[in-house]
Amino acid sequence: MQSSRYKSEFLSILAERGFIHQVSEAESLDALLARERVTAYIGFDCTAPSLHVGSLLPIMMLYWLQQTGHRPIALMGGGTTMVGDPSGKDESRKLLSPEEIAANKAGIRKIFERFLTFGEGPGDALMEDNARWLLDLAYIPFLREVGRHISVNEMIKRDSVAQRLERAQHLSFLEFNYMVLQAYDFVELYRRHGCRLQMGGSDQWGNIVSGIDLGRRLEEVQLYALTAPLLTTSSGAKMGKTAAGAVWLSADMLPVYDYWQYWRNTEDGDVGRFLRLFTTLPLDEIARLERLEGAELNEAKKILATEATALVHGRKAAEEAAETARQTFEEGRTAEGLPTIEVARAELETGLGLLRAYVMAGLASSNGEARRHIKGGGARLNDRPVRDEKAQLTLAHLNDDGVIKLSIGKKRHALIRPLEPS
Repeated sequence: MQSSRYKSEFLSILAERGFIHQVSEAESLDALLARERVTAYIGFDCTAPSLHVGSLLPIMMLYWLQQTGHRPIALMGGGTTMVGDPSGKDESRKLLSPEEIAANKAGIRKIFERFLTFGEGPGDALMEDNARWLLDLAYIPFLREVGRHISVNEMIKRDSVAQRLERAQHLSFLEFNYMVLQAYDFVELYRRHGCRLQMGGSDQWGNIVSGIDLGRRLEEVQLYALTAPLLTTSSGAKMGKTAAGAVWLSADMLPVYDYWQYWRNTEDGDVGRFLRLFTTLPLDEIARLERLEGAELNEAKKILATEATALVHGRKAAEEAAETARQTFEEGRTAEGLPTIEVARAELETGLGLLRAYVMAGLASSNGEARRHIKGGGARLNDRPVRDEKAQLTLAHLNDDGVIKLSIGKKRHALIRPLEPS
């Protein structure tokens, strides 16, 4: 179905911006969305204190859902995180304690407040936690009510299970139950909130369809599925992964400047697509920006970086990151907004190993990676190439601003500042 044939504003926007991979019963769902306010949800497991860039696409789907008059539910997986989603994994996830899950959930909640308006109104977003109903399930009654409707034949055909089995990778009975619990979540959210639509990445299609089937069997209701494509960059790299690790949405785990730089470094072929998916700029403005070529395309990347950063960290922080980049690259200054780590002054008096400094600053994930950058000529100390991997940073390396500037390539920088004894 082409976007021009959608009657509902929500599906039209998602189609025009490139969010849609698959839709179940598309015409029926479109008519429902055009006719009434629809409640829809996406689940987010609490496996880390923050979500990362890979979660931005489903978050934006919830954003547009609310912007077009519908009600989003951000479902925290306080219960399912105790099991672990086998989708796309060759091995079992590490099992987290209830205390770790609760702490992660608290960190994730803060991110959604940037995108959604929560409240008690009919169109206000809800934040639910499937621990509310999953942790109190009685096993035998659950098997009788739900288990008898779940086909093992269909479960082992799901990509998330079939791929593990084909590669002879271990799949525990615990993980095998994940899709049963996710299907039950869909039914439970329908019972509690009238939720009719579940959205997610394309790897979740099988799990969502299981929920649709369970809803039909238990409640005789038509539920719906909508999935988005799993994103890779033009070069085929997985979205949200860098040499330094995941691109986190929390400033506590990734400085705002580094987040801005991630988007500034977007590959040329991805600029238009990412502007449509990860900003709220009008489509005609995006069309103008993606037609730019050469040096002018860098201006489009800066706009992408600032707009994408503003959604997560606020307009002020995004503009400060953009100004830091301008000062660093266009004026050659040591901008205060660069990621900064503090090191005890005594450590610089005795000498701080250069390799360790690069790891501490987050510019390398290990001493080995830092060593490779130095040998390859990509490492700089106070804007000058550094060749000696055994070098020790001392107070003599402090520049006129009282800091030591470390760089990898032209775009990744960090500052080391001596911490005076109290």
